[in-house]
Amino acid sequence: MKHQFIAVEGPIGVGKSTLAGILADEFQAELVSDTENENPYLKQFYKDPRPVALHTQLHFLLSRLDVLNAPNVARPTNTMVADFVLAKDKLFAELTLNEDEWWMYTRLYERMTKDVVTPDLVIYLQAPLEKLIQRIERRGLRHEQAIDSHYLQQLISVYERYFHEYADSALLIVNASEINLADDKEDIAMLVERIRNLDGGRHYFNPIASVSV
Repeated sequence: MKHQFIAVEGPIGVGKSTLAGILADEFQAELVSDTENENPYLKQFYKDPRPVALHTQLHFLLSRLDVLNAPNVARPTNTMVADFVLAKDKLFAELTLNEDEWWMYTRLYERMTKDVVTPDLVIYLQAPLEKLIQRIERRGLRHEQAIDSHYLQQLISVYERYFHEYADSALLIVNASEINLADDKEDIAMLVERIRNLDGGRHYFNPIASVSV
C-alpha cells in the first residue's frame, strides 16, 4: 500500500463504516472506528438539538481524540483505515453551536488537536439527499429516523465546501449515489483497485459513468 492511514468520510448514511470495513479487510489493515454510537447525547440531539448541542460536540471531540491518541493509532505498526476524519467534528459543530459555544469549542479544538495523527489519504463519499434519506431509513436506527432533512442538506453543503478546499492529504472523491457498498462486488473491486494505486493529489471515481477519471 502507498498509503498508511486511509480515512473514509461523508455525510450521515453515505456508507462510511461499510466501506472502511471493506478496505480494512482488503488491505489487511487495522480498522479505526468512530464513536458515534457511544455518544449518550445523540438521541436527544436528533429530537431537539439546542439544549444538548455543546455537550454532544464535546463528547464527540473527546471520544474521537481518545481513539486517535491510543498507542496503536498514534504509533501505528500497520496500515490503518478509519471511518471518520477528526475535522468532521468542526463541520458538525459549525451547524449546531451558537456563537458563544462556537467560540469556546474552537479554542478547545485547536489546543487539543495539534499533534493528532492525520490520514495521508481521505476518501470522500458523496450522495444526494434523497439517497441518504433512503439509506438512513433502510438501516433502521431509531434515533436517526428523527434527523431533519433540512439539517441533512446543510450537512451535505458543509461537506462539499470543506472538501472543495481540502488540501491536507491525497483525496479521492467518490460518487456513491449508485454504489451498493454492501454487495456490489464489481464497483467495489474497481474502487479498491483505484485506491490501491493512488498517488498524491485530488482524484475522482464515478462508477455511474463506468470509468474513473
